[in-house]
Amino acid sequence: MKPIAIFQHTEVGAPGSVPAILDALQLPWCLIRIVDGEPVPADAGAFSGLVFMGGFMSANDPLPWIAQETALIREAASAGIPVCGHCLGSQIVAAALGGSVRRNAQPEIGWNRVTLEDTATAQEWFAQPAGASVPVFQWHADTFELPPGAERIATSTHCENQAFVMDGRHLAMQCHLEMTPQLVALSVERNGPQLDRAFRAGHPAVTSREQTLADLPARTDGMKSVLHCLYSRWAEGLPR
Repeated sequence: MKPIAIFQHTEVGAPGSVPAILDALQLPWCLIRIVDGEPVPADAGAFSGLVFMGGFMSANDPLPWIAQETALIREAASAGIPVCGHCLGSQIVAAALGGSVRRNAQPEIGWNRVTLEDTATAQEWFAQPAGASVPVFQWHADTFELPPGAERIATSTHCENQAFVMDGRHLAMQCHLEMTPQLVALSVERNGPQLDRAFRAGHPAVTSREQTLADLPARTDGMKSVLHCLYSRWAEGLPR
């Protein structure tokens, strides 16, 4: 089986629990460190799937590697190769598949909840009852609009589009289900002033620094279980 390519755009945007989940599913993977200047591969066919992690950039930024990833996603989709995106990655995937990316009405930073759509597709991917409320980690100011033909599987009070699937094989998640305790701590260490400013401004989808750093092992373990379910379903579409 060809490896799954994981694209890392920033140091804070590390893949977190994703490699361990892929290992548990016995799926080969490789890490492509865009953050260190590694080039975007020219051929999607070298991989069984593509996973795009987060970053502080906007999917609308005129960065060469964003345009190259967009082209790679479109090539993968045309060839039936599953793609998956986390936060910035979800926005790049959405834009590549015909959606768009814009500023959200307000930032989401820290711990929030997403609600699963009352659909069979949401139940199939999350392996939870329709309408279930799932605690997740967030750190974003932009949001995606759904590509034509995509189906939303999760939403939230302050950001309508939290996750979608398309063609039964492509998955995009605005939230950071991949976070580990170490990655949450690193996010706050590097970007804490942004969190503090947003919290002082009274944004309802922003938790305080103390709330953001509380109970990290239990919270991240819970997200890892959810993400394992999502990747288990995503893996069904991988070419063998």
